[in-house]
Amino acid sequence: MHRISVRVDPALYLRLQRRAGGANLSLSDFVRSILAEAADPRGRYIYSSQDELLATGIQTLTLLATAIGERSPQVLERGMRDARAVLEQRGLLSAEQDQ
Repeated sequence: MHRISVRVDPALYLRLQRRAGGANLSLSDFVRSILAEAADPRGRYIYSSQDELLATGIQTLTLLATAIGERSPQVLERGMRDARAVLEQRGLLSAEQDQ
């Protein structure tokens, strides 16, 4: 097996650690999975295929949040608070992003 050594700034390192923990992976396993995706043997560009899924998910959730917010703003507020907590626990939302 070959070894790759990469230097990253402290902020990026902490974000990678948080994301790895959220995925229940070691940092090395997490980074290996990122590199494997970037070097997809089918030549797929790693960002474009996920962008379409993300856009569809955002549109769907926006429609749902709008409908819930019109019926019960308190339920929407509680749901958003719960979602932020889950995202933060998984390393997908840092405390400074949540402001």
